[in-house]
Amino acid sequence: MGPPRLIGNVTLALALLLAGTAGAADPSALADSRRLADLSIEELMNISVTSVAKKETKLADSPAAISVITQEDIRRSGLTSLPELLRTVPGLEVARVSGNQWAISARGFNDQFANKLLVLVDGRAIYTPIFGGVFWNAQDMVLEDLDRIEVIRGPGATLWGANAVNGVINITTKSAQATQGTLITTTVGTEDQPTTAIRYGGQLGANLFYRAYVKYFNREGQVTSAGADAPDAWSATRGGLRLDWEPTPEHQFTLQGDYYSGTAGNQVNQPSLTSPTGTLPSNLVAHNRGGNVLGRWTRTFSDTSQLTVQTYYDHFKQDEGCETARQDTFDFELHHRFALGERHDLVWGAGYRMTQVGTDGSFFATLTPAGRDLSLFNFFLQDEITLVTDRLKLTLGSKFEHNDINGLEVQPSARLLWTPTTKQTVWAAASRAIRTPSLIARDGRVNLSAFPGAPPTLVTAFGDPNIEAEEVFAYELGYRIEPVPKLSLDATAFYNVYDGVIEPVASGGGLEATPAPLHVLSRNRFANSHAGETYGAELAARWQVTDSWRLTGSYTWLKMRLLPTAAFELESPQQQFQFRSDLDLPNNVELSSAVYFVDQVSPQTGVVRVPVSAYVRLDLGVTWRPTKSLELSVHGQNLLDNQHPEFYTAKPAIRTEVARAVLGKVTWRF
Repeated sequence: MGPPRLIGNVTLALALLLAGTAGAADPSALADSRRLADLSIEELMNISVTSVAKKETKLADSPAAISVITQEDIRRSGLTSLPELLRTVPGLEVARVSGNQWAISARGFNDQFANKLLVLVDGRAIYTPIFGGVFWNAQDMVLEDLDRIEVIRGPGATLWGANAVNGVINITTKSAQATQGTLITTTVGTEDQPTTAIRYGGQLGANLFYRAYVKYFNREGQVTSAGADAPDAWSATRGGLRLDWEPTPEHQFTLQGDYYSGTAGNQVNQPSLTSPTGTLPSNLVAHNRGGNVLGRWTRTFSDTSQLTVQTYYDHFKQDEGCETARQDTFDFELHHRFALGERHDLVWGAGYRMTQVGTDGSFFATLTPAGRDLSLFNFFLQDEITLVTDRLKLTLGSKFEHNDINGLEVQPSARLLWTPTTKQTVWAAASRAIRTPSLIARDGRVNLSAFPGAPPTLVTAFGDPNIEAEEVFAYELGYRIEPVPKLSLDATAFYNVYDGVIEPVASGGGLEATPAPLHVLSRNRFANSHAGETYGAELAARWQVTDSWRLTGSYTWLKMRLLPTAAFELESPQQQFQFRSDLDLPNNVELSSAVYFVDQVSPQTGVVRVPVSAYVRLDLGVTWRPTKSLELSVHGQNLLDNQHPEFYTAKPAIRTEVARAVLGKVTWRF
């Protein structure tokens, strides 16, 4: 995947820099750069987040397990894709399946098609009801244009609705006013071949700003367990435009849109009843394209009253090389915040979503009917009640949704926030959330594998139109403290009770003539077959050692118990640990390092369970700013071994492993 000599030289250079970090940075030389000294622990804890209450709330005062990836975190990490950035969040499970696919979840149930995590970009949902998850190989953007990524671990259904079962990822981009001027960034390395983005921001009139961008990337595939190049390369081109207008301080308008087109290679297992009979690997190239347009108007009446109206249209087409999925979504949402007296801060909202889905089936997977329209109506109300001024708050709320799949669903929550001192926060929460069954689980047929014989055998999973939504009752307890001015600690314990978890179960069989030839059918059907509990703890800490040096660490422990015993109990790591260091050096140089430990998992690929050993990952990076407008960086990733697996699935077929990588990046702003 890359020249070993280059990797060795980069690692040696980074080691030498580590050995020479005793000097202090010269603040006068970095007046135009964002330094660690400018990001105090107190400032980081006071970052405004909106995912918990649909209003700006201090991170330290949020009654939820929430983490924020800031633009500074993104810049220093050297990571080049959204899924890899999520690896830095405490408690998230991020495992690379192939060169263009990931398994991402929170608090268990991880899989390539993980379905209990809701993902939004500027309030636009990218969760698809077809299989109940996210096509990660269709998600990309100019990372320099991100303002922050807010990640809630635990249910967020009261505000965000169905499928926010184990967490919410809310990606927020910068306003056009914050991205004025020209940005050119190019990344080249053992994986990026290359990645280039050009963005320009300007002003059209009084308080009317815009930005336009285009981005192209071509990423090499990973490697097989034998060390050969895997056929899972990934490339895409995308572009977009954003307008922000503030005619008065009380009115803000946003209009933005994106379009993308890309390809992703995979080798998948394809069952066949014709010669040669069996489950055979096949090299396929997926083609995905799509676009979206979003408009938002915000009217601010006062510091405690605000009205927001948002609408968007989203289209994508995902051609996997065998089956094709198309989805068109129109969404309208209104929410209003206002104070009622001195003790009540209310947020209410309503919305409507129409999703049109169409599929072109294959021997592997079909939907009947092939297309359908799904309507979703929703209403929510949340009241933040001040019980004791500056000390105790109770937040009560619920989401009411009616969808064409399961009818009416009610998703309430109660959250209590106690601040005994200005540096301590204790919070507790109880919530109900549901996961709507995917269309595959309701109306699909998936031919999983075939075996030769006379006659041959076909293993199949059928959907059930009477299947019900999955349900979770979640209980959380959290504690945050700043024991000293430069140290913050965050701890969360959780206990979740699940009912009606959907999995295929054996349901008999027999002879089947269609599809030909005559074969033995080993029949499975999707059913609400599992129930049980998960519980665990998440710990995180930030320590500003000096004005030029910050350490960040986290530890996660998870336990799953489901009846009957389920395959996915062993597909999430029981323990995870990460440690990051960011250091400002003299002469406008920055040094970043990260160590990740992920416990062993044993994902099931078809009928076979393939263990994946625990691994330790080391990333190192050096950034230099020779001028105010130019930034140069070199990063090494997965430096401890040539390659290692993170997750195996039945699709793709080959056992892809993550290779050691080196990249160089040039960023020019003017």
